[in-house]
Amino acid sequence: MADLVLSGRWIGKKGLFKASVGSIRFLSSLDEIVITQNPIFLVVSYDISNLTTGIPIKTSGYPNIVSIEIKDLVGLRHSPMGYKINYKGSAVSDTGYKKAIDLIKQRISDGVIYQVNLTNKFDFEVDGDVLGLAVDFYQRQPVPYFFYLNHEGFTLISGSMELFLSRYGNVIKSMPIKGTSTNRKTLKQSTKDMAENLMITDMMRNDIGRVSEISSVSVPEIFKITKYKTLYQMHSTVVGICDKTINEILHCTFPPASVTGAPKIKAVEIIDSLEPHPRGYYCGCAGLVMPNGDFTLSVLIRTAYGKDNKISYFAGCGIVWDSDEDMELDEMYLKVRAFYPLYPSKNN
Repeated sequence: MADLVLSGRWIGKKGLFKASVGSIRFLSSLDEIVITQNPIFLVVSYDISNLTTGIPIKTSGYPNIVSIEIKDLVGLRHSPMGYKINYKGSAVSDTGYKKAIDLIKQRISDGVIYQVNLTNKFDFEVDGDVLGLAVDFYQRQPVPYFFYLNHEGFTLISGSMELFLSRYGNVIKSMPIKGTSTNRKTLKQSTKDMAENLMITDMMRNDIGRVSEISSVSVPEIFKITKYKTLYQMHSTVVGICDKTINEILHCTFPPASVTGAPKIKAVEIIDSLEPHPRGYYCGCAGLVMPNGDFTLSVLIRTAYGKDNKISYFAGCGIVWDSDEDMELDEMYLKVRAFYPLYPSKNN
């Protein structure tokens, strides 16, 4: 039986909620997603990108899609039992990350790409109360789209604040995030972050346009800054009128533009050539799908997953032509410390 905990914002409430779980299905393709008489919590791995983009990528070996039936949600009551978490290392050193940034900037100079989201994997060993670890992660930075999943020793934790897609009635919406800082004024005045945000917003306009009525797509918000407990984030909002199914929508929009780059297909190819690790569930999407077909899906950023006592957390940055290597590393450190406050300042 699976343990599933959701932040209340998924259902318009405050606090954390534990799900009463029914059937669990492991799916290979988007076409296998089925709406049921109860809400389902859906997890879609970035691995599915090899099907939606046609680009062969490294895959994690975990199921492409997990579909969990939810029978009920009740307020979480959890008595902390204590845990220990030890940092074991990362997939890429700081030096290696900077080298990859240089390679991306060369591809930008060559006119091949405009922006690439470059990520790293940080490995940990956890002993004790993993749910306690997840709750502490949430309490350090409460976000709308937190969840914790444990099934037969497999753990997935996401502290995402990014809406990939929602659809209520015939209105589809995305709120792509690009731009992170500990200072609101710095973020507001950052032409680099605004340019990056604009590129991704334009990509989401294109993606949503593929599934929406002609001339129905609009951008009601641009460069909006939201404060969270440890940082500020910049997002924009894209909406359209859509009557497609979730399967059709994901075929046309996955993987999320904000965690790939522009143009998307070339970005996926470059990402796979530069990152030594498969992303797995990180940079995929997850969320609630209702019996009437409405849904809310987050982008799986601020995400960790693993088996037994081994867990990996992922973080990255959007790289553009004027990216500063040290500033990109600082941004990545900031994201890692949301999960592991003791993360060292250097990783050589």
